[in-house]
Amino acid sequence: MGAGPGDPGLLTLRAVEALSAADVLVADPKVLAVVRAHARAGAVSPPTAPPEPAAVAGAADPAAADGAPTTADASHLVMEAARAGRRVVHAVAGDPGLDGGAAQAMRECAAEGISFEVVPGVATAVGVPAYAGVPLHDPEGTDVRVVDAATASEQIWGEAGASDCTLVVQTSLEAAAATARELVAAGRKPDTPMTVTLAGTTTRQRTFSATLGSVAQVLKSAKVLPSPDAGQAVIAVVGEQSAPARREQLAWFESKPLFGWHVLVPRTKEQAASLSEQLRSYGAVPHEVPTIAVEPPRTPQQMERAVKGLVTGRYEWIAFTSVNAVKAVREKFEEYGLDARAFAGIKVAAVGEQTAAALVEFGVRPDLQPSGEQSSHGLLEDWPPYDPVFDPIDRVFLPRADIATETLVAGLKDLGWEVDDITAYRTVRASPPPAETREAIKGGGFDAVLFTSSSTVRNLVGIAGKPHNVTVIACIGPATAKTAEEHGLRVDVMAPEPSVHRLAEALAEFGTRRRAAAVEAGEHVTRPSERRPRRRARTTTPG
Repeated sequence: MGAGPGDPGLLTLRAVEALSAADVLVADPKVLAVVRAHARAGAVSPPTAPPEPAAVAGAADPAAADGAPTTADASHLVMEAARAGRRVVHAVAGDPGLDGGAAQAMRECAAEGISFEVVPGVATAVGVPAYAGVPLHDPEGTDVRVVDAATASEQIWGEAGASDCTLVVQTSLEAAAATARELVAAGRKPDTPMTVTLAGTTTRQRTFSATLGSVAQVLKSAKVLPSPDAGQAVIAVVGEQSAPARREQLAWFESKPLFGWHVLVPRTKEQAASLSEQLRSYGAVPHEVPTIAVEPPRTPQQMERAVKGLVTGRYEWIAFTSVNAVKAVREKFEEYGLDARAFAGIKVAAVGEQTAAALVEFGVRPDLQPSGEQSSHGLLEDWPPYDPVFDPIDRVFLPRADIATETLVAGLKDLGWEVDDITAYRTVRASPPPAETREAIKGGGFDAVLFTSSSTVRNLVGIAGKPHNVTVIACIGPATAKTAEEHGLRVDVMAPEPSVHRLAEALAEFGTRRRAAAVEAGEHVTRPSERRPRRRARTTTPG
């Protein structure tokens, strides 16, 4: 099975189906993280775990870390499991048709009469140039040739140098300059355009535009060489298709507004999921750090009586002000064997897009949402006053956290309603994140942090420390921004309205402006974290 060049989104639907049905997974270390997420429950464990489903991290890469299985080891693991009648997926980087180890495994299966299937993947030689903004074909139909520099013979270099085809070279960072010299020696002009892309299709991707004659100097000037990572694989494209003027127009991936930004999302894990997905669409790398843990109320009897009151017709309205409130009521419903039908005849109000979405997922469409500000104040502005003629019942059920909701309660009472203000869940400060994350927060390792409430500010600072001053601070509204400033933080971005999605959009717009300013000034586009001061190396005096 081909796992593609690195972006998890490039896995095919058939690949995901195969992974979900696998008993054994043998994976190239370069793609293990990409495929592991789709393996079925229980399928990821050491190879010494039969008869339970197991996954084995194999390697089809001779440059794998010491102790990792070699190509031969991977083939052996595949055959051993296949002979035992288990369903095996052998996941390789790129496409299996271009992988020698996969080809060997196919031959061995065929020789022993073991049935197999080939699941193609996005080839690295095709996917990486596409993400680098280098289309391999042009309207004139230029020929394309793929060369593996590690195994190319003098004849191959000679043919590649003598032609004017677009050349895609699989090589390493340290060997890119030697590849250029081989092509020049074989007849290519030194001013032929060349791009070098490392970590292609991932948010660590970097593409360098050069010529065959200048690539060594370009890589040195960019300070990627010399480097301890000089052996990492790269894709080089040689030919007019990689000319800078063309690439600058087509480099869609690296020009995303938050490309490569490490963004801290301090929310509960459930709340962070959709926000993280939106950030990924802008090219960011979200890091979810829970700052709030949700726990049941200390005395659940009030909540139990209120839920029973919903069924017996005690309430005219129920108002949800958070996703957690929806979740708490839904869990009680499930505990009593109830479903969304129990809301029949009851009007439902919701504050916020996510709260409304959680209700719709439950099978309930809100009757009332704030038309303006998504807050208790906004809800009160649209809430109808109690009318004894049209409202047979004058009572509202308000499931909430164990923090004060006096504004909403008082406002509803002013409108003539009686309110059952019930603690549905408690919010407590989450445990501190790992030491590595805390150090990154305080040391400027994050490019931005999104604060979605005042409590996320207080709790993050409390459990992990204050973000470094190079980190971009984005707040969902004025109250949150004020709390951030009270904690000594400089607020750079504020959402135009209190919505987590608008907050992410505002950060993306900030990133776009920042990128445009750097390009206009002729500067290299950097992330905020790259501007943090470097630590000075300690020196010692002998004796």
